Amino acid sequence: MCIRDRVNTNKPIISILMNCYNGEAFLHEAIKSVLNQTYKNWELIFWDNQSTDNSKAIFESYQDNRFKYFYAPEHTDLGGARANAFKHLDGDFIAILDTDDVWLPIKLEKQVQLFSDPDVGIVISDTLFFNESDERILYDQNFPPEGDVFRELLTDYFVSLETLMLRKSVVDKLDYGFDSDFSFIADFDLVLRTASISKLAICKEVLAKWRVHDASDSWQSSVSFSEERERWIDKQIDLDSSFIEKYKDEISILHSKNFLLMAIDALSENKRINSLKLICKTNFKNYHDYALLCLCFVPFSNILLKYLQKRRTRRLLR
Repeated sequence: MCIRDRVNTNKPIISILMNCYNGEAFLHEAIKSVLNQTYKNWELIFWDNQSTDNSKAIFESYQDNRFKYFYAPEHTDLGGARANAFKHLDGDFIAILDTDDVWLPIKLEKQVQLFSDPDVGIVISDTLFFNESDERILYDQNFPPEGDVFRELLTDYFVSLETLMLRKSVVDKLDYGFDSDFSFIADFDLVLRTASISKLAICKEVLAKWRVHDASDSWQSSVSFSEERERWIDKQIDLDSSFIEKYKDEISILHSKNFLLMAIDALSENKRINSLKLICKTNFKNYHDYALLCLCFVPFSNILLKYLQKRRTRRLLR
């Protein structure tokens, strides 16, 4: 049965995408945060990426005709899972909630209002990063720009996925939704492409909570993020030869950030020569590059870096 036969069609329908692979630990909390939304016109697309825990049983314990369960025909990485699940969205807007994050009850209601501007294709909000001992508000009143922000996103990607909402009619103008070529930056890719043809608006309230924990890929894979962003740049140039000239300065900044993160990881693994080569590629755009260059010649700096990386995660710092 189509979702439009099950909800109030006088209001826009929001398709909520929830990808799951062995997400039982926090799944109840995530689902309850959807059920507690003050905005009720939604469908929940639950994509089970062949979980081996109790995720399916937990999801099916909730009896709601807005819930739709899909079992992946094969296990894929996260980008592939998001791309497969994306094909089943029927709503007017798209929101994404992973199984370890939660929404505040007014999240959908507040964000859907900002789509009253027909030029807006992306809406985000502030969010709270938290773990068992600490928490931090992402923007904390220091909000990024709104409107046409493609260039800004390219150099300083400021979107936190659990706050994201997209206008589906805008996404449908793109060649595809999530790109299965990317696992760690699939959302970065989709948001950038959407921002290239629409505007971004921000709801200046905390509407979601992003959980930081040891099993989270987002806190363990800075190198993978950087390597995929390098592949993303190559792909854009292959698709549009003028891309590198249009965004020459922004690409240079993004390259530098990618190489810096990869250099930090190499040095933390005591691969000093590799780290030096990567640092030299940054073109020394800021003091972090010089500081890391010095660390390459400091005994036991790899131990210091590993400590700082753990401390960074505990303090919820990006």
